Amino acid sequence: MNFPQAAAQSARSAFPASDPGFASASTDELLAQNDDLIARIKLCYGADRDAYDRDILMLVRRYAAYVHLLPATADNYFSQPGGLLRLGLETAFFSLQGTDAHIFSGRSTISVRRQLEPRWRHATFIAGLCCELHRVLSHVIVADAQGEEWPCYLQPLAVWLAARSADRYFLRWRPRAHETRGLGVFALSHVVPPEVLQDLSIDNAVIVPQLMASIGGVALYHERNVLDELVRRSLALVIDRNLAGTADRYGSPQFGSHLERYLVDALRRLASGHSAWVPNREKSRVWFGPDGLFLLWPSAAEDVHKLLESDQLAGIPKAPETMLELLLAAGVLTTQDSTQATWTIQPPGAKTTLEAVRLASPAILFSGIDLAPVALENALVRKHGAVDEAPPTPAPTVKVGTQLSLIPAASAVPAPQATPAAPLEAAPALTPPVPPPTFALRAPLRLNPVVRDALTPIVHTLNHAAGPAQCCTVATGIFIPLDEFERRGVPPSLTLRALADVHMLAAADAKGPPTLTRDFNGMQTVGLVLDPRFVDGLDLEGFALPATEDA
Repeated sequence: MNFPQAAAQSARSAFPASDPGFASASTDELLAQNDDLIARIKLCYGADRDAYDRDILMLVRRYAAYVHLLPATADNYFSQPGGLLRLGLETAFFSLQGTDAHIFSGRSTISVRRQLEPRWRHATFIAGLCCELHRVLSHVIVADAQGEEWPCYLQPLAVWLAARSADRYFLRWRPRAHETRGLGVFALSHVVPPEVLQDLSIDNAVIVPQLMASIGGVALYHERNVLDELVRRSLALVIDRNLAGTADRYGSPQFGSHLERYLVDALRRLASGHSAWVPNREKSRVWFGPDGLFLLWPSAAEDVHKLLESDQLAGIPKAPETMLELLLAAGVLTTQDSTQATWTIQPPGAKTTLEAVRLASPAILFSGIDLAPVALENALVRKHGAVDEAPPTPAPTVKVGTQLSLIPAASAVPAPQATPAAPLEAAPALTPPVPPPTFALRAPLRLNPVVRDALTPIVHTLNHAAGPAQCCTVATGIFIPLDEFERRGVPPSLTLRALADVHMLAAADAKGPPTLTRDFNGMQTVGLVLDPRFVDGLDLEGFALPATEDA
């Protein structure tokens, strides 16, 4: 077998015959698929034709030539051919649009701001366009029909395809790829010429550093990066809109994976600037000991939610349970064991044990902070039911010149042997009151976070003293009126679809609809039936569960 035949056989083994690959389209054809969005960008930029072609269209063409028809993700947001191109254009458009409501270089004079404002808008557009450029280098492997791989660090994909006269190429996703946003800096030169960076840096030393920090995912703790704030907000909006508008993406195993960066960034911002996040201080959220770095939970989650809500980021989870599952899935947090995600710690001075989560590494929280905290001497983790050993009783000190007592201490005098009396009947032990069960939602990570955030407080109303119940038990599970989801802004169709995708619905009839009409608070109400196996605290023996289904 000669070499070309061996290469062709290798390519056929790497890519199945059913894989059609991607066509080698020209740059004009790629842009034609996004004419509507490019026209909106041109209108938003508001410059003459020459300035628009030089500042915007040239960058869009270079970006399209580099990413070509590559998807942004394998099976999540913007996973269709051309998804990465569309993601960059949409984020760039909304970032550019957001510059109209912000003032850059606020401490400068009006004349200086007037001179720098166009450069800030240009840099913001670039940051939005290239915000996910790192995915090309870290997540995908591109090869032609002969199995030759594209050198993505060296040249754009369109240039490589033209040089090899390839009419089709194939894609493989790297297994267990990690998001490494810093790699985007190495691909930036294929999109942004050095002359553009030089023009942005004239008469200032801020725009280019903030642009590179945004693309590389580097947090600037000592100054506000308005450019990056606009890009992060726009990217979250674009991804959330794409997920909401693509029905078959709900229930995807990677749903919510894009939120990891925002959650970790919020943790670092709180650690660097929030008074309640100073480590090892009284009433602090953060405790650092020899057994790890811990965050009190769910109080730390509430701080994260408030911070991200002030950033106006779309799709950010509200429930601490959702944040916990996302951070665990991303490897940011570690579990205590296979059944317990949180840890029990007892900080110095605390009268009781507290619930906390443990970070996989202290560097996750303190990366970029000048002075790292010093760990406590004693361990923080307390096992359930463990009792601390009492410290030894110190010997009494005797002052010089004090006369010692001639009567031995009571503990040293042997007690006289008393005549054994008739054994007394032991008093019956008092039975402590049994606390009421605690009910809480236990949903899989794949559940749409919007539905989870609405469902969590509804299930919580089953608890004692939690207010009027917004659901009730029926023979097959938990009956929840659809009005409760509508009241929280979640359409019933989205609720039913999201719960069905993760098999959390228990139909009233095996062949009937997923909804049930019954009396609730004196009124005939339409609702759904939630499988009781997804609610902690319920006695499953009291429900009619299918014998062959798994939760």
